[in-house]
Amino acid sequence: MARISYDDQTATAYKAVREVPRDGLDAWREAVRRHLEPAPGMTVVDIGAGTGAFSAHFGDWFGVDVVAVEPSASMRSRIPRRPGIRVLEGDAAHIPLPDDSADAAWMSLMIHHIPDLEAAAREVRRVLRPGAPVLIRQAYPDRPDRERTFPWEFFPETARTTGTFPTLEATCRAFAAAGLHRDALEPLPEVLMSPAQFLDRVDVFRRSDTSMRDLTDAEFEQGRVRLRRAVEESGHTPRSNWLDLLILR
Repeated sequence: MARISYDDQTATAYKAVREVPRDGLDAWREAVRRHLEPAPGMTVVDIGAGTGAFSAHFGDWFGVDVVAVEPSASMRSRIPRRPGIRVLEGDAAHIPLPDDSADAAWMSLMIHHIPDLEAAAREVRRVLRPGAPVLIRQAYPDRPDRERTFPWEFFPETARTTGTFPTLEATCRAFAAAGLHRDALEPLPEVLMSPAQFLDRVDVFRRSDTSMRDLTDAEFEQGRVRLRRAVEESGHTPRSNWLDLLILR
């Protein structure tokens, strides 16, 4: 079960504001290329695919086939239907693929929704061919300043929720128990939006973000005040957020 219910309203909000613009993902494209070493005929399973942004990116960037696995019907309905993307109902602990059938697994901002990370790691390992990588895009509470990044810097109380997310240590331990070990860790930037753009979208953003949904109304309004001040100072310059790319093999 996810920490929030990805119903139709939440999925609509997510699609509207949470997908990172593709031109802001240059660093991610090149890092994934180095670790994935994509080749024709390769199959990548996108676990917890959401609205399918990265499923589409992987197909366009690398020409690989993607199996998008997503538990929410509302999110699945928004994944692009096109050649090279197969959409399946499932989750990290129940991946509807045969053993040894995928060349890589991609998990983007979703491990905090997994109730049993060790069970999920075993299932991910089951569907991967020997030596295939797991690529995880995530923020970890035991990594320095992970919670002080744009746009959450305006809402520091979100650390109350993000502090409960799996740590890097716990994540590596869970996958190591399944035979997948840390191979690399890279902090990478992604260019999101300007403070002014975020202010325009912040109400919709709140509906789609796990940590922001836990804010009280007073905390949210205080954050909006901080955001307005930032807009007055340099509100139209695009800002970057940093997340970690963890590679396990």
